Amino acid sequence: MCGICGFTGKNVDQKPVLTAMMNRMIHRGPDGGGQYITDDVALGHRRLSIIDLTETGHQPMFNEDGSLACVFNGEIYNYKALKEQLLAAGHRFTSTSDTEVLIHGYEEWGIKMLDMLRGMFAFVLWDAHKKELFAARDMFGIKPLYYTILNGQLVFASEIKSILEYPEYHREVNLQALEQYLSFEYSVLPETFFKGIYKLMPGHYMIWKDGKADITRYFDPMLTPTKEPVDHAKLIDDIDETMQESIKYHMVSDVEVASLLSSGVDSSYVACHFHGARTYTVGFDYETYNEIPYAQSLSKTLGIENHSKVISTDEYWAELPKIQYFMDEPLADASASALYFVDREAAKDVKVILSGEGSDELFGGYVIYHEPMSLEKYEKLPRGLRRAIASVAEKIPGHPKGKGFVIRGSKSVEERFIGNANVYDMKLRNAVLKHPTPLSDPMYLTKPYYDRASAHGLNDTEKMQYIDLNFWLIGDILLKADKMSMAHSIESRVPFLDREVFNLAKNIPLYEKVTDENTKVCFREAAHRYLNDAQASKKKLGFPVPIRVWLRQDKYYNIVKKEFTSDIAAKFFNTDVLVQILDDHRSGKEDYARHIWVVYMFLLWYKEYFTEGGCSVSIEDELEFERIRKNNRNATMNNQA
Repeated sequence: MCGICGFTGKNVDQKPVLTAMMNRMIHRGPDGGGQYITDDVALGHRRLSIIDLTETGHQPMFNEDGSLACVFNGEIYNYKALKEQLLAAGHRFTSTSDTEVLIHGYEEWGIKMLDMLRGMFAFVLWDAHKKELFAARDMFGIKPLYYTILNGQLVFASEIKSILEYPEYHREVNLQALEQYLSFEYSVLPETFFKGIYKLMPGHYMIWKDGKADITRYFDPMLTPTKEPVDHAKLIDDIDETMQESIKYHMVSDVEVASLLSSGVDSSYVACHFHGARTYTVGFDYETYNEIPYAQSLSKTLGIENHSKVISTDEYWAELPKIQYFMDEPLADASASALYFVDREAAKDVKVILSGEGSDELFGGYVIYHEPMSLEKYEKLPRGLRRAIASVAEKIPGHPKGKGFVIRGSKSVEERFIGNANVYDMKLRNAVLKHPTPLSDPMYLTKPYYDRASAHGLNDTEKMQYIDLNFWLIGDILLKADKMSMAHSIESRVPFLDREVFNLAKNIPLYEKVTDENTKVCFREAAHRYLNDAQASKKKLGFPVPIRVWLRQDKYYNIVKKEFTSDIAAKFFNTDVLVQILDDHRSGKEDYARHIWVVYMFLLWYKEYFTEGGCSVSIEDELEFERIRKNNRNATMNNQA
């Protein structure tokens, strides 16, 4: 796992600028760095050595004649099989690194190589003969890649903070990103919170030539559920076999691999099969927010050492600014902070961890996926009648039983579901924002995906899955997995998000995934072969965080209120509305925990990147981290000798 960065042209003094960009993300690769600089391009790489720990694994890496240079962040798990094909075709290798497979694979197969890769990746190839840059991101978006175009030149990096070191970029908040963030709770637009800086979206590649970027989508995670009868027993066998194979691939490493373990069936299944020695878990000092006892019990049963940490409330709140710094863009999923702590614990011992992200999106694990079934009978009433009932229900104060049901039942799935998070509705969003923009309904973003899903004949629950695969998974789940692990120089691998697992899961019919009684039905049955009834059927928690409890306590209420009434808040929000939301939550009138958290995380992020007192981590801190890492590594090597 690594960090990559670079730019085309000579608009700036190349070496010091590239060095500054690399130094800003030493945390992604403290084991070394490399540069390639010509009149046409500057490529930088920070290395976290996982495969091929020798000098031959350093990047940038080149082909035989040096005309093709590559910087790569990720892992190609089937690189050995691809290497055999390339050797047979006459290519010569100088390393045992998976990076070199990308170079020769591109020479041999061109863009078609992307359909052959089994792994997670963001990489850039520079062709000196063609004066052409090729960049690609993996099919699900496990690894990030950002870019901007400044004065006719392309600038790219694994993290936005590196692009900010490029002197021609001037920081500006993207107000449209803020507006949509209030609804989605994460940055959802291709253009980031930094005006003019974009994400290369998952399953896309870019060709940069003659000052122009041509971006193409090469993969779409479309579900294609079979219409034919399913052999249930064979399906369970196939799931188990495919997942075990994926976990085996994800164990490819020259260093130790451990696993995160919550109380969910996903991480529990991985723990049963990864054949490692350690699992890691965090919890809080609240019974309903603590998964440590479960993790310890399962680990003991499996004969695995479990490392657990109880996060104190004060240390959680103290780390929030730093967490938003590492995130690059504001993210209001409170569990991201729990990941920060569990990854920090794991990083004390290992460089690679397995995690359970992606299972819910592929196998239908979210409770909300029940909704179309629960609404089915009610939706047989005329829509006009349902809307009239909902209009009356909306005027009733509080949350009497059935109010939410009739309101949601009056809307189509396209109207009510934008993903697993839907925090601020349009009315409240426009009330809280000081400068709302026109035509900004979240449905404008989800509509093209719903149209595509409808064209493929998906039912409402399958449409919801497809929306989550293209929004929630990318913007929340995988973003926090990457940024929180890399903050501690640790590689997070996600065996559920494997090409072959997807090829199996996309064809599973709905009745094998979601029923009236349960979610993720077929996967739970496969997991039940190794877990007991309680473990296989346990409701997903995923390192839960008690923010709604904290925000009703004086200490944390006052911390947030101070930010809500600040001059920074007044730039973007109607602060009287913010305080009213905070007070209504504190009094128990409403549960506004997520609404509060969304704004509070944005304000912390803004202070990190747009005020003089920001930046919890300086370049000096990064350089010191690299020095300590090298000293520890040298001490380990001396002890081994």
